[in-house]
Amino acid sequence: MRTRFAPSPTGPLHLGHAYSALLASDMARKAGGTFLLRIEDIDRSRARPEWEAQIFDDLHWLGLDWPEPVLRQSDRLPAYRAALETLWARGLLYPCTCRRRDILEAASAPQEGTEPPVGPDGIVYPGSCRGKARPTAMPDEPLRLDMHKALRETDVVSFREDGAGPDGETGLQVIHRDQMIDGIGDIVLVRRDMGTSYHLAVVLDDAAQDITHVIRGQDLFEATAIHVLLQMLLGLPTPRYHHHRLIRDEAGKRLAKRDDARAISKYRAEGDTPADIRARVGLN
Repeated sequence: MRTRFAPSPTGPLHLGHAYSALLASDMARKAGGTFLLRIEDIDRSRARPEWEAQIFDDLHWLGLDWPEPVLRQSDRLPAYRAALETLWARGLLYPCTCRRRDILEAASAPQEGTEPPVGPDGIVYPGSCRGKARPTAMPDEPLRLDMHKALRETDVVSFREDGAGPDGETGLQVIHRDQMIDGIGDIVLVRRDMGTSYHLAVVLDDAAQDITHVIRGQDLFEATAIHVLLQMLLGLPTPRYHHHRLIRDEAGKRLAKRDDARAISKYRAEGDTPADIRARVGLN
């Protein structure tokens, strides 16, 4: 078993991060496997070295360790580019110049007065740029996956859920073609000024690190179909998935990095021990 914890250095780790990292480490250790740390820093506009240093400090304080060197997404842009070139050559990508407002207006137009469908990436893209002529060479601009073409060779996407989705989904998960097209749509694989996207990077990184079990929060459950489809298109192995409950505040809202009141560093400063953090997240 090889698990990983993959935070972004864009703010302090909070109790939700502690739960996910500890759970992934505990599961690997129990199975005699390996726990890995990965730094997801493709958003260079928000990533900060001081936050990365705090990640290492907090995780070591919690008692976690991992093999070195740590994989950083900012070092893997050539690998992402190579995968994109492969998908482009197969005619599966197209440039998209739409802004958020354009997408909202186009998605709302056919059924004025009703809410447009929302998927893992937000409003399902209405395909405004899909039929436009493509340049011969892959351009340096936002690119979308043509979901219709991507699904030409399969009618279903499936994965094994060892944990549980938001509605208790567990075991074999099967997502049909219509669900992928209508409920997810043409997702962005290259975001402006990034050279990649979370979906593409996480799939390639998990394969590069030989991750066998992906342990992460239920908020990413719906995105798993995207990741499995990309694995299929790129000939990569599909790991097992274990989506876990989210740590929430007293009002039931899931924690965010801006919620400094529940940052691990704050609890440390107030005298908590690693055992106290485990107790706070229900990992006694």
